[in-house]
Amino acid sequence: MATAAQWISGARLRTLPLAVAPVLIGTGAAIGSVGGFTSFIIGDYTRNGHDFSLPQIFLRAVLALLVSLCLQIGSNFANDYSDGVRGTDDVRVGPVRLTATGLAEPSAVKRAAFLFFGIAGVAGVVLVVIAQAWWFLIVGAAAVAAAWFYTGGKKPYGYMGLGEVFVFVFFGLVATLGTMWMQVGGLSLSGWAGAVAIGSLASAVLMVNNLRDIPTDIEADKITLAVRLGEHRARIAYASLVLVPFALLVLAILDGHPAVALAILALVPALNPLKTVLRGTTGPGLIPPIKSTGLTALAFAALMGLGLAL
Repeated sequence: MATAAQWISGARLRTLPLAVAPVLIGTGAAIGSVGGFTSFIIGDYTRNGHDFSLPQIFLRAVLALLVSLCLQIGSNFANDYSDGVRGTDDVRVGPVRLTATGLAEPSAVKRAAFLFFGIAGVAGVVLVVIAQAWWFLIVGAAAVAAAWFYTGGKKPYGYMGLGEVFVFVFFGLVATLGTMWMQVGGLSLSGWAGAVAIGSLASAVLMVNNLRDIPTDIEADKITLAVRLGEHRARIAYASLVLVPFALLVLAILDGHPAVALAILALVPALNPLKTVLRGTTGPGLIPPIKSTGLTALAFAALMGLGLAL
């Protein structure tokens, strides 16, 4: 029977920065779209005839964060369960696998996944009710389906090289723009730039994770994008995904938010993982870049979100 510490490890907390990052950018873009913090200080905070307040935006941000965190944890447990029962995780480098190692019954891991999907669903419904954006229930259902079918079902898209595409869409575009829309009922060029940027960084985390697993994934017939590209091109793709977000800052600056230049500082934590990946490190040596890339995404999002809100 798995211990509490092993369940926590199985939740893969190192991936949670990727759940926090889009909410930070989406919230910053929302505040920036109604005039920034200055507008709230002087009491002029309207958009399209609607009034907004910091407490209102904060409440919606907290609910969006809860949805994002629970979807991420649920997805991690779903991945543990599905890969475990398929045998893909029988030989694996990285965090503990509850199902593959026999530390927990597959049914228990599956229940954990759906418990977190359920919490995300409840928080999402509350957010939808508050924002009166009923159509977003369909988006939420699609997000849960995407989290499950990454490695679940008869034809998981993660085994067909589409993992990065869905991560980009749901942990980049949907999470970021959804956060912004739920708060102010609209989108902006800066919001789109931030969404693409964080989607790119989230995809970079998955890319380096799958780069590490190329040998075992080939044995398990799991054809990830890294397997399709091959080791050399996967490393180039990773570097591109990490660097593209910094170029996208130009769009937010042109959209009237020069303070987003602060996010360039996130290049500092990005340098070590870039060096490690590009110099050909393999196996366990790629575990630190996975964590560092996630932290880079969090730093980038915090700084860009702050820059958008100022």
